[in-house]
Amino acid sequence: MLCSYFGADAVVIVGSQAILATWPDAPPLLRRSGEIDAYPENARRWEASNPEKSPASEEIAGLFGEGSDFHRSHLFYIDGVDDTTATLPADWRTRQRRIPVDCYGRTVHAIAPEIHDLLISKLARLAAKDREFIIGVNAHHRVDKKILIERMNALTVADPIKARAVAFAKTLED
Repeated sequence: MLCSYFGADAVVIVGSQAILATWPDAPPLLRRSGEIDAYPENARRWEASNPEKSPASEEIAGLFGEGSDFHRSHLFYIDGVDDTTATLPADWRTRQRRIPVDCYGRTVHAIAPEIHDLLISKLARLAAKDREFIIGVNAHHRVDKKILIERMNALTVADPIKARAVAFAKTLED
């Protein structure tokens, strides 16, 4: 839907449901969100060539967001975000997952962060639901703590955020 509306060749998924790009049969606990955080890869170009329209994230909210006809029809919604929403390592795109998807007869791609990069975005925020998600992923032995801590330490965020995230990562069971 986003590819069609925005004329995009790819959609970037950055929230918890991005886990499905790496782990399509993830346990129900990790798939339960009815919200997909996504944006068309060409959002900035689309906004520049459509100055009379709302930002892409607002267009998504109106057309595909919570309470929309799309939400009522499909029982999930798309939360319009942008390339600054998730705190990801600078080099996350070198590890991204690209999944080909048919969009009305045209092959486009769903792009998602690799699982550790996705968890970095959760560690950077570390809300209760993020903690639950990280623990859920780790319970299924999908986390390499060394990678998580290295990437978190390399992240450009405030020291207290980094320290809190690394401390939490160290508590994860091996």
